[in-house]
Amino acid sequence: MIDLPTVTSADRVERLRVLDRRVVESCRGIRVLGALSWSPEVIEDFLDAHRHGRRTLPAAPVVPVDHRRPRRELAALKAGIDSGDPIGRYLDETAGSYALAARMLEVPGTKEFTEISASLYGRPDDRLPGSERTHLAAADELLAQTQDLAELGLGGAPEFVHSAEVAREMFQARIDGFFGPGTVEVEIDPDLASKAAAGSKRLRIRGRTGFSARDIEQLVQHEAFVHSATALNGRAQPLLSAMSLGAPRTTLTQEGLASLAELVTRTIDVGRLRRIALRIRAIHLALEGADFLDVFEFFLEAGQSEDESVRSAMRVFRGGDVRGRHVFTKDVVYLQGLFAVHTFLRKALTSKRPELIAWSFAGRLHLADVFLLEEELASGLVAGPRYLPPWARDLPALGAYLAFARLAYRIDEEGVALDGILPLADF
Repeated sequence: MIDLPTVTSADRVERLRVLDRRVVESCRGIRVLGALSWSPEVIEDFLDAHRHGRRTLPAAPVVPVDHRRPRRELAALKAGIDSGDPIGRYLDETAGSYALAARMLEVPGTKEFTEISASLYGRPDDRLPGSERTHLAAADELLAQTQDLAELGLGGAPEFVHSAEVAREMFQARIDGFFGPGTVEVEIDPDLASKAAAGSKRLRIRGRTGFSARDIEQLVQHEAFVHSATALNGRAQPLLSAMSLGAPRTTLTQEGLASLAELVTRTIDVGRLRRIALRIRAIHLALEGADFLDVFEFFLEAGQSEDESVRSAMRVFRGGDVRGRHVFTKDVVYLQGLFAVHTFLRKALTSKRPELIAWSFAGRLHLADVFLLEEELASGLVAGPRYLPPWARDLPALGAYLAFARLAYRIDEEGVALDGILPLADF
């Protein structure tokens, strides 16, 4: 048991500073996505077999990671944290989140893996915040609403794309203009599973991949101006450096903020919106027993390319079992997070609490942390954000968008004929 006597405010700060450092050190080696990624060879071998008419499951890695030592360290830390202190509670929740993720990485390909994944990231049949609809129902509704747009070709591949090398220069110029030169470096990673991934010091983009102008701006808004910005804001904290960590418990809020950034800045497109919804439907299919081939073919039938389909299916089965039922549910968070953050921002403004919007960028936080650490954020013990995306600073424009969106959502388009929206009147 760690001794945490309460004597003075200075003593409290020093105690928490020590705990913060210990939590960060214990969590540093627990990397969920890195541990679950497939090598490019697995993807290429599967596609080669598919193109030659061989319907075979991919030889996906199922490699347990021994995290018993950090889990013991985190358990000892949690036993000594005063969770009655708001900062202590934050550290306790962060440590618990990482301990759970560490256990998940020890049992890939199993039912327990899926159960832990669902507890960290959710399931398709979970309900959206403030709604009776499930993630799956919302995803299916999005797919239905965008089907006509997809059939018009609005969700297809762009006519022109830049090479990863050219895109890297374009990314770097946009990022330097926001953070300043030398703050975040853009690198090409040929083995990256997703198209881009951001941290506090670097933004990696996938090699051997084409990037359209929309891709670049979309990823700048999503990866750099949210993920990198919140990580850097966390690193700049005078006390809580743990706010720079991508703790699994913060994933929903992080992806919600990042996805909303695409929506508000109009960098999201039909294809991207459908991909988010399709992944939720794919997770549901896999949980119900569909294997990798079934899910791969589901994405193909939805209009995705072979390369995009295999990567989408890989996201569902990484760490799971390619035969089905045991899957990684992380991609549920994009839609749930988008709805949660959209509602949070709207409620913050209608409740006359605009400061909550900036505070949600103070580090990599869960939305509930904004309220948990409210007094510390107000006092400056937890610092406000150094970097804030332009759209989150422009509250008049953000407020107008949220107010109109809320009103427009109430219109029943099914009850309106296209030529009857504003019919001619006799005068």
